[in-house]
Amino acid sequence: MRETRRSGYTRPVVSAPVRLRPGLRSLAPFVLALACDRGPAGGPPPPTKAAPATAAPAPVAAAPETTATPENQPMTPPDLTALTTELLRVHGEGQRARIDRGLAQVAALWRPEDGDLAAFVREQFISEPVALAATFARLESVFEQIEGHTHEVGREVRRATDVDTGPLLAVDPLLATYDPFAHVTEDLFQAKVGFVVLLNFPLTTLAERSEHGPKYSRQEWAEVRLGARFGRRVPAEVRQAVTRATADADLYISQYNVWMHHLVDETGARPFPSGLRLISHWNLRDELKGRYADPDGLKKQRMIVKVMERIVTQTIPAAVIDNPHVDWDPFTNAVSAAPASEVEADAPPRAVSLDGAREDDVRYAKLLANFHAARQEDKYVPIAPTAIARSFELGRELPEERVKALLEQVLTSPLVARTAALIEQRLGRELGPQDLWYAGFRGNAAHSEAELDKRTRARYPTPEAFARDMPRLLQGLGFAPPRAKFLAEHILVDPSRGAGHALQSLRRGDFPHLRTRVGAGGMDYKGYNIAVHELGHNVEQVFSLYSVDHTLLAGVPNNAFTEALAFVFQARDLELLGVGKPDAASERERVLADFWATFEIAGVALVDVATWHWLYDHPEATPAELREAVVKIAQDTWDRYYAPVLGGNGTPLLGIYSHMISYPLYLTDYPLGHLIAFQIEEHIAKAGKLGPEFERMASLGALTPDLWMTQATGAPVAAEPLLRATEAALQGAAAPSP
Repeated sequence: MRETRRSGYTRPVVSAPVRLRPGLRSLAPFVLALACDRGPAGGPPPPTKAAPATAAPAPVAAAPETTATPENQPMTPPDLTALTTELLRVHGEGQRARIDRGLAQVAALWRPEDGDLAAFVREQFISEPVALAATFARLESVFEQIEGHTHEVGREVRRATDVDTGPLLAVDPLLATYDPFAHVTEDLFQAKVGFVVLLNFPLTTLAERSEHGPKYSRQEWAEVRLGARFGRRVPAEVRQAVTRATADADLYISQYNVWMHHLVDETGARPFPSGLRLISHWNLRDELKGRYADPDGLKKQRMIVKVMERIVTQTIPAAVIDNPHVDWDPFTNAVSAAPASEVEADAPPRAVSLDGAREDDVRYAKLLANFHAARQEDKYVPIAPTAIARSFELGRELPEERVKALLEQVLTSPLVARTAALIEQRLGRELGPQDLWYAGFRGNAAHSEAELDKRTRARYPTPEAFARDMPRLLQGLGFAPPRAKFLAEHILVDPSRGAGHALQSLRRGDFPHLRTRVGAGGMDYKGYNIAVHELGHNVEQVFSLYSVDHTLLAGVPNNAFTEALAFVFQARDLELLGVGKPDAASERERVLADFWATFEIAGVALVDVATWHWLYDHPEATPAELREAVVKIAQDTWDRYYAPVLGGNGTPLLGIYSHMISYPLYLTDYPLGHLIAFQIEEHIAKAGKLGPEFERMASLGALTPDLWMTQATGAPVAAEPLLRATEAALQGAAAPSP
């Protein structure tokens, strides 16, 4: 996932999200759409151009919708009318559209304590083209430095909790809650810089950008993104509350490990090796996926599924979380003291409690805290008055209903049953819930986990070894040697405390960070798989910052796009490891793997979004009530889409993803990312080498999703290309009828 570039971004469906800090989401160049004005029926205003006095008036956009409160009281129409008349006398009738729009945008967010609006407007409205262009250039340059250096501060205060630097100090979790971006937007409003932007540059709606964006020049797109930064004015204390909640949840998840050697069956046998410490859910899932070549794999997979179900239902005994001093049978839920001879030498000190008391809904208390923090922002963004709306309309720039329709198009496709029948034929048994993560299409199911671990540990004993190998990896992906060298020099590798993520940089001169787990014995295959995914994020982050023509356009349309580009890298991890080469048969397998992975994560995304709808319907819910709701939502979603092919009616398995707790409303970016990645792969196959096309696409910048896709691949975001290719792949694989 990448650490979001609006404040941090992501992992593969093998990793965690790219992170964008909450404060950065409103400022960073990657944030596409914080602006929220509604244009008139006559059409939107074009991006800012200082028209000469004789120019015809342009259509006028209304100001952002706001709720008049004592802290946010707009100017009255008579005041604006008088001021408009005065400005027209000075600047000419040709400036009417810009004057009307700029005044409305400023007045919507101006507060009494901001001072004399009329005096400010008289001084700061710019009609002379050269001065306007110079102001734009100055703001673009300064904002890159403000955001870039502020982001670096945030990276450093979180270093101990994000990077495996040794045992945490008591102060480290407190440092992680500090958000250096919390006050930046309000400071810029108080300094009147934000109002200079609103007065002279346009705010646009998603509908306007979608309709008229294809006609915008690159300069006009940059001006649109400049205006969008100041489309809402959220108090710093609200931003800080969001940061505290997400940091607290992130720390909880990053320490949620299961010591697998201490899982025992009904005979007391230990199916997993000593020292295997897996973070939930990422490593648990990847361990399950890696067991298809294991003769005893099915037993181990079913045990992992039961562990996951216990975590979701919070019936997991609290004593077994990150504790190798106790043994646990996840089927009976019995807890016993681990014999001293079985306790790992590097085991952390933990209390031994044998009462079997369950974890007290901590998982859902963290999710609830994220909800309450996000809800504080609702009243300050009336155009998108819920976290759900902000996630889709402002973050992804794709309406929720359209995204849901795309996901359901995959979930309800008859190709699901046909693919499941092929998996069942290959496995020679009935499918079960564990086969949600079937890995046989990728090729790694033919290689044991131990074999892959041996290869990766030998090649990458340390993070530095992976960093040294990046030029070779990048050349293997089709980048020319000079470009591979440039990229490797601009990406730093750190050992991750959690599952892994890619942390972007926000100014030229700073570098993104690739973070993945590296154990004492070297990087295992899980860590390598994550590292290759994160490398895809990092390469996108380098190109979309260093190669884009305007830093205000740095980034990609949304997290789904960086996930898509990372999936392109991740799909080639075995090839880069020297295991398998692409041919017609492997291409069919790749298509089927993409389809099954999209099917898997689409339902998870629906559970995530449905949970937030439930929270808005039940804002006073307790953690226990939220747990019951999530379990029910996960069960219902499973029974509707998954039970017909995988059985397991009533399993809450879809609720296991840790993103639900620490990366609110992020999960939808994964299935979208798969759909986008498939379209990108199709285009790359036609165009030739991956490297040059990857760079061209990543350099398009933060356009709207369909415009980016059209410029990158020739078509908007859609599910049909994946479905068509899946049908052809099933025919080529001689798949049986379901």
